[in-house]
Amino acid sequence: MNNTVFYDSKVSDETRRQQLYDGQLFVYGARPSVLALANFAKSMIEDAFGGLDPRTAQNNMEVERYASILGKLKPAFIHHPESKRHLKAILEDFGCDSDKTYFDVPRMRSSTSDNYLTTGIAFAWHPHRDTWYSAPPSQINWWLPIYEIESDNAMAFHPSYWSRPVKNSSSEYNYYVWNKLYRGDNVAKLIKEDPRPLPRASEPMDLDPQVRLICPVGGVLLFSGAQMHSSVPNTSGVTRFSIDFRTVDLDDAAAKRGAPNIDAACTGTVMRDYLRCADLSRMPEEIIALYDDGTETCGELIYVPKAVGAENRAQ
Repeated sequence: MNNTVFYDSKVSDETRRQQLYDGQLFVYGARPSVLALANFAKSMIEDAFGGLDPRTAQNNMEVERYASILGKLKPAFIHHPESKRHLKAILEDFGCDSDKTYFDVPRMRSSTSDNYLTTGIAFAWHPHRDTWYSAPPSQINWWLPIYEIESDNAMAFHPSYWSRPVKNSSSEYNYYVWNKLYRGDNVAKLIKEDPRPLPRASEPMDLDPQVRLICPVGGVLLFSGAQMHSSVPNTSGVTRFSIDFRTVDLDDAAAKRGAPNIDAACTGTVMRDYLRCADLSRMPEEIIALYDDGTETCGELIYVPKAVGAENRAQ
């Protein structure tokens, strides 16, 4: 296919979504709304590391302590009310309809340098599509750096696989089982290995050609959940911190519009995780029902962390 990277495109959200469903990529330069979220996350990171430079802290502490810090920091950021407020401001800034745009909570990611910590709370992502993890075809991913990034600690896209199926283990993945068995406090304890059954390719892949998009702090990348992507092995000497979140448009979800599914065989759906931008309400049940597949009794439909259980149940 013909892959295009759109830079600071001024098209409408509807046009942008369709182009993303067609496999195109969007990158935007620094904007105040995105910079505000990055700065908020940066302040939490620097508080957590207590005076150490977070980008080089891995050189000054045992990996167990490092993982413990991330194990507290990341959930605190994910579920902080300010994180959701910043997301709403970003989506409105980018022309999304607040009444029809649904987002999941923003996740803070870290990629340490030179294989210091690549499992559990700092998992280094192998090539994958989010659709292997029960994402709907209309899911759009938003990704932004917290500190400046470079090619050696960025994210890679593998565009030759947009229309090329890959044999993979997604048929063994059910989202509700994952919520029940493989999420929670124990993830931070996975330091030497990560035995969780994450869907991955079951055949050799050619990762070249690949595209690495470098945007400034305050910038953001947008891509389809069906896009093949991976973490670049970090050899930069510094830890990369980033944020990602996902959106779904209500009309697209209702019409089942989105990117083609060429190789995902997972079960369950993440549709119950999305919150409406306008008021943080959940996706309507009649829309979720379009994505139910009979596995709803297999585990937990929505993952609710113990520390924020009351807050999440109230939404």
